[in-house]
Amino acid sequence: MQKLSGLRRLAGYLAAYWRQATLAAIALIVAAGSVLAIGQGLRLLIDQGFASRTPETLDRLLLLTAGVVVVLAVASAMRFFWITWIGERVAADLRRDVFNHLLRLEPDFYTRNGVGEIQSRMTTDTALLQSVLGSTFSMALRNSLMLVGALVMLVVTSPGLTALVVVGIPVVIAPIFLFGRRVRRLSRLSQDRIADVGSYAGEALGGIETVQAFVHEPIDRGDFSSRVEDAFATAVRRIRQRAGLNAAVLLLAFTGVALILWRGGYAVLTGEMTGGELSAFVFYAVLAAGSVGVLSEVAGEVFRASGAAERLFELLDTQPAITAPSAPAELPVPARGEVVLEGVTYAYPGRPDPPALADLSLHVRHGETLALVGPSGAGKSTLIGLLLRFADPQDGVIRLDDVDLRAADPAAIRARTALVAQTPVLFTGSVRSNIAFGRPEASAAELQAAATAANCDEFVAALPKGLDTWIGPGGVQLSGGQRQRIAIARAILRDPALLLLDEATSSLDAESERQVQSALERLMAGRTSIVIAHRLATVVHADRIAVLEHGRLRAVGTHSQLLAEDALYAHLAGLQFREPRLTANAG
Repeated sequence: MQKLSGLRRLAGYLAAYWRQATLAAIALIVAAGSVLAIGQGLRLLIDQGFASRTPETLDRLLLLTAGVVVVLAVASAMRFFWITWIGERVAADLRRDVFNHLLRLEPDFYTRNGVGEIQSRMTTDTALLQSVLGSTFSMALRNSLMLVGALVMLVVTSPGLTALVVVGIPVVIAPIFLFGRRVRRLSRLSQDRIADVGSYAGEALGGIETVQAFVHEPIDRGDFSSRVEDAFATAVRRIRQRAGLNAAVLLLAFTGVALILWRGGYAVLTGEMTGGELSAFVFYAVLAAGSVGVLSEVAGEVFRASGAAERLFELLDTQPAITAPSAPAELPVPARGEVVLEGVTYAYPGRPDPPALADLSLHVRHGETLALVGPSGAGKSTLIGLLLRFADPQDGVIRLDDVDLRAADPAAIRARTALVAQTPVLFTGSVRSNIAFGRPEASAAELQAAATAANCDEFVAALPKGLDTWIGPGGVQLSGGQRQRIAIARAILRDPALLLLDEATSSLDAESERQVQSALERLMAGRTSIVIAHRLATVVHADRIAVLEHGRLRAVGTHSQLLAEDALYAHLAGLQFREPRLTANAG
């Protein structure tokens, strides 16, 4: 049989709800037994009810049959409720576990795999499993039980005719084995194609302003349509296999029923069996054939669900590259924010040459402001990522407060660090929830003080509900400068020992930049700050400036020292300040 490892691994989730599963199993058995009892009721009605020619006997048998139908209805409702409940519950648990696990994976995992693809697995694949566990699985169990019960009753009713059924079953089941592997493979491929569609749509819609600004809509329509058609073509191949499977099984099954009717009819004519027995036998034969037909139909869904489960468990099986040691080293208290890099070399996976950082050594003292400057690709952002332990260097050591980052818990490292990125990241919610993102337990007074220090007061006062105003996904209802100020307020409220700034004032207008820059200067006072500087005017007063080029440290010094001693820094300063004296020094 096909590999159903993905579905087998769901047993651990199902085991947690064994009580509900037991109730569902009892209801399933009662419902199946009731259906089988109807066949005997049919036999009695024909052989006794009609043959006796007495209304009392007929009424009694009809009432008995009606009682069986009532039991069947109640049991079927209970079966449907509990199995559907289990399907919904397991899908919810799996979706939660996948999300919780994804939060542990390093940012590079999302770069390699794409957020859209991962989102598709969490939504589309779990929805498919939910459907299969909640309805298809129920149908499979019910019809499997009905098939076994029908076969038993066939033997009880007529052992001779049952031989025809037993011989025919392997012939009917054979197509399931023949088509099953293809259906499973195409089901997995179909899910991958659907994920491609979702990923492309998410990327295009997420950058809709850029798409429209460059009049890229016709190209995106064509590319998206191509992906949709690929997904459709794969789905058609899967549907074709399933249609062939269903047709073959139903044709073989009901051909067998016709043969049974032919053979049974002769048995009634010769007195070998009664009309009631033949009716019951045909009822059970049709029941068996119908069960096989349903099983062949749901087999495709089961194989498809197995592919979806495999995709989800692939995510759960992905081990984070960055983990806490079994016995993490404790960071000292109080935190100083002192950073030491010794011979740090780091290359991105898949791009080993040249490395993003090469043999980098730096010492950032407690309370010092260090600016990182250099051309694009110099390794500035890579260094920030290493300090947050989003990745580990291949060579060298990074220490925070004298503790090797590899020896510490990443959560403890990040707890005493705050990042303000060049492009601020806000989340769906209110201004208040975004400022409190790093310290949800902060008091209202602390939050208000952080907003004031980041110069948020002016625009927050103009919002309909102030700090409680809903700002939409990603803060879309705010300007770039307003989003940046909220990000700065978030860092201020965090009160970190180590502050990481990636040109935090680049999105502000001149007046807001002046006000926020003064707030940042107050924030950086007395704490260690590492600032990525794209505009040298924002860091001329830094304690020290480190010049990076091609991942290597060229020079370290003050603004005036580097103007005199480092040609690259002097050149960059000359380009930005447009001062002839600085340009002359570039050589």
